Amino acid sequence: MYLPPPFRCDDPAIAAELMRAYPFASLISTDDEGLPFVTHLPLHLDERADGWVLLGHVARANPHGRYLQQRPTALVTFLGPHAYLSPRVYPDRQRVPTWNYLAVHCTVQAKLLEAAQDKDALLKQLIADHEPAYAEQWRALDATYTDKMLAGIVAFELRVLRWQCKLKLNQHRPESHAAMRQVYANGQADAQALGRWMDRLGLAAGASTPAPDGT
Repeated sequence: MYLPPPFRCDDPAIAAELMRAYPFASLISTDDEGLPFVTHLPLHLDERADGWVLLGHVARANPHGRYLQQRPTALVTFLGPHAYLSPRVYPDRQRVPTWNYLAVHCTVQAKLLEAAQDKDALLKQLIADHEPAYAEQWRALDATYTDKMLAGIVAFELRVLRWQCKLKLNQHRPESHAAMRQVYANGQADAQALGRWMDRLGLAAGASTPAPDGT
């Protein structure tokens, strides 16, 4: 993705935090006509000794499973909080609106999981992420039913080959930060989340030489 230096984050702990906090990702592969094919799905981040692996599944009827088998290299994107930024945060009027956001992109290598026990373990990871109390109900279901459910999905591991993390918070425009923080404090949930990230990154009011904006 377009990644101007002020917005680039090389801290893997921050990237992993965003992937876990906003796990509903976009999995992007190439279809049989060479066009992008996208599936929106929750993914579980597994931090292993030899690197990051994302766990997920799609319906067997979804052709994405076949695309991953035929062309294992794919892209996964995670989008964190995002919000509009009005030019009224600047002390002068020669400004334009923009949009602030946090995002992580991962280039991955897919491996399909065929064994029922591997699929079951993957589903239990996702259950633990989103509704741990459901695990007891899943274990208590009739085996005929669970076997049918497991047969109806294509499960996979996506090994992360490389990643990018972007924190676009107007870092290059410190003269906007004080007003921007106030606007986000009074905004919707995503705006408030961006405000907390501003605090975390130590963004404060100041002045700088104008530079080209970027999204």
